[in-house]
Amino acid sequence: MTTPLFQPGDNIAMKVPAAEFEAVVAFYEQMLCFRVVSREAETVRFDYGGGKHLWIDRVEGIAKSEVWLEVRTKDIAAAADRLKAAHITRCDEIEPLPDGMAAFWIKNPAGVVHLVTEE
Repeated sequence: MTTPLFQPGDNIAMKVPAAEFEAVVAFYEQMLCFRVVSREAETVRFDYGGGKHLWIDRVEGIAKSEVWLEVRTKDIAAAADRLKAAHITRCDEIEPLPDGMAAFWIKNPAGVVHLVTEE
């Protein structure tokens, strides 16, 4: 079996309580002057430099913010096998992915969510 090469992805997602969403968006847009790439009712995407994006997502029913990261691999099946062998449990129920997307969700041992995507 080939050992998959994991690399940082281009996306960082911050899941923010609904009551804090506007203030958090204003912080990045007005205080830090990050460029808005796209804006929807529940999500604002900022240019984070170097081809990276920071997504601020408004989420009902959470009490504190969470940061979610993206990791990439060239072989999604091998990556899934390696993570499973290391007892890293997938948590695909955490958020639906688009049909046909070669990706899945995991959490690191500290509970930080990662989206594993195939390059």
